Amino acid sequence: MPIATTNPATGEVIQTFPALTEAQIEQKLQLAVATFRAERKTSFAERARRMLKAAEILERDKEKFAHLMTLEMGKPYKAAIAEAMKSAGGCRYYAENAERFLADEVIETGAGKSFVRYRPIGPILAVMPWNFPFWQVFRFAAPALMAGNVGLLKHASNVPQCALAIEKIFLEAGFPEGAFQTLLIGSQQVDAILNDPRVVAATLTGSEQAGIEVGIAAAKRIKKVVLELGGSDPFIVMPSANLDAAVATAVEARVINNGQSCIAAKRFIVAEPIAAEFESKFVERMKNLRIGDPFDEKTELGPLATADAVKSLDADVQKSVKAGARLLTGGQPLKLPGNYYAPTVLTDIPKESPAYREEFFGPVAMLFRVKDIDEAIRLANDSRFGLGASAWTYEDKGDSLRLSPQEDRRYAYRFGDPSPEGARTERGANLLAAIGLTCVPLCPGDTNNPLVAYRGQRHSGLFTWPIWWPFASLSGILALMRHPELSAGEPQLEELSSYGVIGLMRCRRYVLPSGQGDYGNVSPAVQLVG
Repeated sequence: MPIATTNPATGEVIQTFPALTEAQIEQKLQLAVATFRAERKTSFAERARRMLKAAEILERDKEKFAHLMTLEMGKPYKAAIAEAMKSAGGCRYYAENAERFLADEVIETGAGKSFVRYRPIGPILAVMPWNFPFWQVFRFAAPALMAGNVGLLKHASNVPQCALAIEKIFLEAGFPEGAFQTLLIGSQQVDAILNDPRVVAATLTGSEQAGIEVGIAAAKRIKKVVLELGGSDPFIVMPSANLDAAVATAVEARVINNGQSCIAAKRFIVAEPIAAEFESKFVERMKNLRIGDPFDEKTELGPLATADAVKSLDADVQKSVKAGARLLTGGQPLKLPGNYYAPTVLTDIPKESPAYREEFFGPVAMLFRVKDIDEAIRLANDSRFGLGASAWTYEDKGDSLRLSPQEDRRYAYRFGDPSPEGARTERGANLLAAIGLTCVPLCPGDTNNPLVAYRGQRHSGLFTWPIWWPFASLSGILALMRHPELSAGEPQLEELSSYGVIGLMRCRRYVLPSGQGDYGNVSPAVQLVG
């Protein structure tokens, strides 16, 4: 893919960028190493001052940054503004908490004094996706830079102006040249950089295949790596649910970010007694989505990010239909300029079809009918993916869900049924109480999204170890490192900031994140059992 800004709403190529030469890459690597030698010695106070300034810049120029995001990858403009603000919040969180997270830990041993000290490790390569072009980068950069590391960003080739803008933010905020550098390079140049001994670690958010390639490359060099890959999240609806509310949320959850979110609901698993009504209302809402210019605030569904994304999505839809899936609406690219795909719903999906096993990155929903909660749980867990999930039910109607935290399974479920006038908060808390848990507010002043910790070990990507946390993009790693009581014992709760997300590590417990529109990016891992 060429490094270029191409308007996904029109197909117009706005600007192209040459890839860095080997000599230019070498200059940037030398600068990263030299900068790290100084940055590792800076105080937390100095790093925090700069990071807070970066947050101020993001807030001050949010409209400018939102325009770039929407122009380059088609994100609805309102969502792009929210992403800039969320990125600012992430910067503030680490500026305010990094020193506490990284404080020495005294360990009781037979020696005179034993302690764990966390030190920065060096230049870290971040391979980042286009779907959240600011947030994905800042959730890596904020903790990495606060820990005293330096960052090298290989962003997706279709968002080069976003990548360059982020580098400028850090420079304006007072970070020295070389603390955070954007590398305008193609994917074929990544392996050579990973192979360079001066690059000590890598992190990637993206597709399974990209994760496999980076994971293998890092493993060959025995380098630390953090991967956050795909998802195909189940959305369970039981007969006791508020059906209209569940349908409205289901549509929104499927088409968030124009359907291009790894944490989006994709598999809608509905109990037979309400399946026909849910299907009718869901399909009607999908058909009536307002499709158009992502800069128009009335638009509900914009274009896919690239023309290739449309081709790939349509190919998987057609394969699924050929395999026996039934098309309820959509199923083709729209005859519009740009990269538009019709809102699509598939049902009667056979196991051998892509719709059953693969992640569909676009406005395509898979609808399943089940007899009861036991079948719903089996179907939800019949996936190699592990990110997030939701279950819609009232506890007083006899179909509450039960958790088995000992099982090694994929999904940790968010409980509670949305109801008018804030009723979901009380009922969601009651449901948690009914299964022996407590509802903890995820964000100050917002009690709609409980934060709970459970046991689990499965992720759609490679495992990483807690010792690798200093360069990690995930604040859940920091929380778990600082709270070892979460690694054993009975289920407990841990409240993170509204920007906390789960860490990818081989531990015995995970913390679910807050919902900021896209619900953050989370790893697994609880099996629901009947």
